[in-house]
Order: sequence, then C-alpha cells, then structure tokens
Amino acid sequence: MRNSVLSYLFLPLFACLSVSAHAVTQTVEQMPRAAMATGAVQAQSARLDLNKADVQVLEAGLSGIGKAKAEAIVAYREANGPFTSVDELLEIKGIGNALLERNRDKLKVE
Repeated sequence: MRNSVLSYLFLPLFACLSVSAHAVTQTVEQMPRAAMATGAVQAQSARLDLNKADVQVLEAGLSGIGKAKAEAIVAYREANGPFTSVDELLEIKGIGNALLERNRDKLKVE
C-alpha cells in the first residue's frame, strides 16, 4: 500500500522534471545562435574606419597597436591620402600580416 501511494506521488514529479529538462535543453541550444547573430551585428557596427579614426581610437580599439603604430597609421593617411583598403596597412613599418589579420575584422574603409 505504501509503495503504491509513493509511486502515485513520484510519477508526476518525475514526469515534470523530464519535461522541464527537455525545455531547458532546447533553450540552451537556441541561445548561441541568437548570441552569434547579436555579436555579428555589433561587430559590424563597431568596426573602426581607418580614414576617420584618430590616434586614441586606433590605440584603444586595435589589438597590438600602441601609440607609436597608431601615430604611424594617422601619419601615413595624412601623407598618402585616405586608405583604399585595409590591406594598405601593410605599407606601414611595424605592421605585418599577423597584426593585420588579428585586427582585420575590427577595421573598415569607407
């Protein structure tokens, strides 16, 4: 008698737990897609324009770019006119392929 009463009490409990666990699993699987979509939109809007950014913005926004390289980017832009592509950064002393590739997704040219 006691076992049958306990089984009537625990059966709905376990059924609810199973449904809840399934719902959480589906929610967690959907979260990264939404987060990636939001991140992609933020990444596009947060890109630095090489033709408009000043020394402080370049220094703060780019990985591996300190004050000296940021000043070199601005000096190159002033001497040679606006950048036509991000790849033009390779013309600046101290900026190589590795540094450019590390920052390519953070940059744009308008």
